[in-house]
Amino acid sequence: MCGRYVSTRRPEDLAGLFQVTRWNAEEVVEPSWNVAPTDAVWAVLERAHEDTGEVERQLRPLRWGLVPSWAKSPSIGSKMINARLETAHEKPAYRRAFAKRRCLLPADGFYEWQTIPANEKGKARKQPWFIAPEDASVMAMAGLYEYWRDPEGAEEDPAAWWMTCTIITTEAKDAAGRIHPRMPLAVARTDWASWLDPTHHDTEELRALLTTPAAGHLAARPVSTAVNNVRNNGPHLLDPPPPQAG
Repeated sequence: MCGRYVSTRRPEDLAGLFQVTRWNAEEVVEPSWNVAPTDAVWAVLERAHEDTGEVERQLRPLRWGLVPSWAKSPSIGSKMINARLETAHEKPAYRRAFAKRRCLLPADGFYEWQTIPANEKGKARKQPWFIAPEDASVMAMAGLYEYWRDPEGAEEDPAAWWMTCTIITTEAKDAAGRIHPRMPLAVARTDWASWLDPTHHDTEELRALLTTPAAGHLAARPVSTAVNNVRNNGPHLLDPPPPQAG
């Protein structure tokens, strides 16, 4: 799974990297070294312009934790932060989004936790690891997004509409595989356009775009247990743990 990640790049940089054609500079998502479920996150997606109908590549803030359009409450989103590659195309909560509403979620890297068994030095504990591309490039994590309307609000009120997202995960490989069995799936740069294309609905072709995570080049290192607390944030979360906690 993916329950926390790091996203610190400026929106200006993301807009250039992903060749975004529409971005509202008034929308703000602060850099975070501890992105957690229900946080606002940057997403790259393609939508048709309201007036011209022309497809635009947009940079938008979405809420992490997908809320299906049919959900009675947005609280379900906290349980839907990940969608499994093996079943996302057919699960009721995700299949419409898989066919029509796909996105990329930029990340510097992500965290996973490894259980350290108890020994004569102490109790069992969970050690966080930071996993990221070896070359420090951006991870374009495969995502799905959905619209949900608050029944308490008026349909024409923009605030009544929620845009939420989920991260597609797959079997962990390379450095991540020895830490946790699942990991977020990154889309190769050459496949960004095909993955984002809202007119591309062929499920098997889309699934074929999701192959080896991060091109198979990931590095993992243990980091401070300060990341365990969602209230903690800052670059110090990537510091190595003290020797006695290693």
